[in-house]
Amino acid sequence: MLKIGIVGCGKIAQVRHAPEYSENPDCQITGFYDFVPENAQKLAAEYGAKAYDSLEALLSSGVDAVSICSANVAHASAAIAALERGIHVLCEKPMAVTPEDVEAMIQAQEKSGKFLMIAQNQRFARAHVEARRLISEGAIGRVLAFHTTFGHPGPEGWTGSRNSWFFDKKRAAFGAMADLGVHKTDLMHYLLGEPIVKVTAQIATLDKKYPDGTPITVDDNAFCLYETASGVRGTMHVSWTFYGQEDNSTRIYGTGGILRIYDDPQYSLILEKPDGEIERFALDQLTSNKEQTSGGRTNTGVIDAFVGCLTSGRAPEIDGREAAKAMRVIFAAEQSAREQRTVTVSHP
Repeated sequence: MLKIGIVGCGKIAQVRHAPEYSENPDCQITGFYDFVPENAQKLAAEYGAKAYDSLEALLSSGVDAVSICSANVAHASAAIAALERGIHVLCEKPMAVTPEDVEAMIQAQEKSGKFLMIAQNQRFARAHVEARRLISEGAIGRVLAFHTTFGHPGPEGWTGSRNSWFFDKKRAAFGAMADLGVHKTDLMHYLLGEPIVKVTAQIATLDKKYPDGTPITVDDNAFCLYETASGVRGTMHVSWTFYGQEDNSTRIYGTGGILRIYDDPQYSLILEKPDGEIERFALDQLTSNKEQTSGGRTNTGVIDAFVGCLTSGRAPEIDGREAAKAMRVIFAAEQSAREQRTVTVSHP
């Protein structure tokens, strides 16, 4: 039985990590740590675990693996500390907030010989898995372009607070661009099987404000033009200002058809052919943030995949090196927006 610790006891730990670990028969949550002690104590009581008063104490408690669910700026330091102690790590996205921290996490992973997995959960959605298969088998011919969107009303609906750390640049470092954009950027790498190498971006705070009326200190919208290594062009729009239904859809355009993914309420994947033939797949539907916080389905597949890696000894597909590809694009998008130019992304 694997012993699991959770670092950071906010909403992502409450509605995803803790419930999913508790449902997995191969592991047991033994400890929680949060810089607000009451948060750790509450979850520890709920799951029959222990609340620790420091990260060091949790890492010294005999845990086999930890989930890092803290604010973005604390991801790298906590993950590196765990790996250096010989503890496996599942880290929430975005992986880290600087290129240097991303590389340091990769080096710690490789030096330790332990697993570092990043929680890019869109790779586990069934329609995305099937779309990847269809693309690789040539079902829509040569891919020409794509359009991907991820928008919802914002983290205040997720966290219940208009003063959330998500809005504070000192703790989050990024806004919607990395919170949502890293999901869709990694998804395009996964679906197309190649990295994005050029990015032109506009990143802005269009509406979000603190309760006192001052603008939040991170972006609430990002608009990106991407180009992959083989020349596929695409657009990405991510937003915290979709004040209606959540949109988490993607379209892939090829010489032999179109794939529509999560843009239909009944069919999660639709294949349209040039001759008018349409094939529809009712595979699953993505659970929105609103549904998850109101008691909806919790299992994203991330925890089960991570635990499966630990029990089988099979390295995670989305390890530090793979996740770093999307992070390099995020950093390039930030640079593009600042300098108002196209930025080339270098992938070692």
